[in-house]
Amino acid sequence: MQPILSVRDLSKTYANGFQALKRVSLDVRKGEILALLGPNGAGKTTLISIVCGIVNATGGSVSVDGHDIVRDYRRARSLIGLVPQELTTDAFETVRATVNFSRGLFGKPKDPAFIETVLKDLSLWDKKDEKIITLSGGMKRRLMIAKALAHEPQLLFLDEPTAGVDVDLRRDMWALVRRLRESGVTIILTTHYIEEAEEMADRVGVINRGELMLVEEKAALMRQFGRKELTLELQTPLVELPAALSRYPLELRDGGRELVFSYDARGERTGITALLTALNEEGIRFRDLRTEQTSLEDIFVSLVRQK
Repeated sequence: MQPILSVRDLSKTYANGFQALKRVSLDVRKGEILALLGPNGAGKTTLISIVCGIVNATGGSVSVDGHDIVRDYRRARSLIGLVPQELTTDAFETVRATVNFSRGLFGKPKDPAFIETVLKDLSLWDKKDEKIITLSGGMKRRLMIAKALAHEPQLLFLDEPTAGVDVDLRRDMWALVRRLRESGVTIILTTHYIEEAEEMADRVGVINRGELMLVEEKAALMRQFGRKELTLELQTPLVELPAALSRYPLELRDGGRELVFSYDARGERTGITALLTALNEEGIRFRDLRTEQTSLEDIFVSLVRQK
């Protein structure tokens, strides 16, 4: 199946010599949610801006559903919706008028029923005749999403869509994202709330210093890089580990009051039983234990640090 977005060897070098992107290649499947993670300045927004026609690439190519964004820019751009980080709207226009205008920009015929549905989905219908200047920050964010959806795009970019917004908007937005995905819309999002990517994304891409480090199925990424930890709360703190325990991946924490054992949950044997036996033989007693699994955020931080 042809990818909805195909990026090949995409590069961007600014006039001051800064390389924002370094030969990035990426295929995005129709109907998936791809979370693009990376620290500030990693190149996420530059990548999105090039695909959306806002920034010109230095090298490489991009096609949207088979349409080159340079040679066939009108068709390619009509398939894309963008919710940018910055709130940029005409302050003295009404909500419904600006959403209708966004639809008309792409040559779409008027469709009051569709616009009504979009505004209702985003809890904006009761604000439809109010001027944008009177809206709260959260309502303006909802409006940016409505404008991006007005022309019925097949590829939707959400660039930090929930940054600085309230919990209700975040919940509403992710409910809307799920409905859009179910209708066949492909969604690429950047976010600093990595728990959102962990919950929502089908695949995860990590970009750092202009390079795409990996793109993996979320579940595969968790299996490949995820580890579990067993933490034992000791009855008596240890100053150092006995030599007999040196063969185990152990770490003393909290001033020797906690003993942490890292293990691979995918293995046939975790080694926990052997460890507990060894602790008993050394006379080390514990009062409590707990297990924790690596989160997507832990994996992301580890990858970026390695880079």
